[in-house]
Amino acid sequence: MFPKRKKNIDKLYKLYNTVYMQAAVVTNKELEAIREIRNSLMHVGRIPSMRELMSSLGYQSPRSASLIVDKLIRKGVLRRKKDGGLQFVKSLGDDTTRAQTVDVPLVGMVSCGVPMLAEENVQANIPVSTKLAKPPYRYFLLKAKGDSMDQKGINDGDLVLVRQQTTAQNEDIVVALIDNEATIKEFRIGKETYVLRPRSTNKTHQPIVLTKDFQIQGVVVTTIPEF
Repeated sequence: MFPKRKKNIDKLYKLYNTVYMQAAVVTNKELEAIREIRNSLMHVGRIPSMRELMSSLGYQSPRSASLIVDKLIRKGVLRRKKDGGLQFVKSLGDDTTRAQTVDVPLVGMVSCGVPMLAEENVQANIPVSTKLAKPPYRYFLLKAKGDSMDQKGINDGDLVLVRQQTTAQNEDIVVALIDNEATIKEFRIGKETYVLRPRSTNKTHQPIVLTKDFQIQGVVVTTIPEF
């Protein structure tokens, strides 16, 4: 190959690499969009709509979300399918050595003693490993208060990861709603009654005996201590 031609080819190669690297760099807002798309896939099994993405990213118009999606298509994160839908190709910055997480809402304080009202407004979204918050189930976090479940490793101030469901097995640790107040207890099934049993070193806590006048909000998966 002639030296001049080789030199020109080298310049074009370097220019191509520069353009490619610039195209591959994502902004913080694009990374946020990637996370929202990933979370939607984990939680509901699909790419979010433009209006859903607009809302989660804090935009005023679906067009702004559409522009983000177009950029992610150009950067190889998404691709447009033949039917017009979107497919998630890759998550930039993720690899097999990094933990995969989903954002789990922290929805308020729950008493581990006398039941107290659990606030339903989301206080924060906390990344939790998908090895704990396993898809496709929905999860929420509650901050425990009191010592009625300390024998089960749930102490005052701990975060409790709860899998959202309305049924439970005998001896599951559940979040139960009684007259719009939430409590964490061990669930016991009797012949005609249900018992929400404390498991505490503090003997002042007493079981709560119920029929069907309560709701199970979820089953405790694990505890995150001293959060």
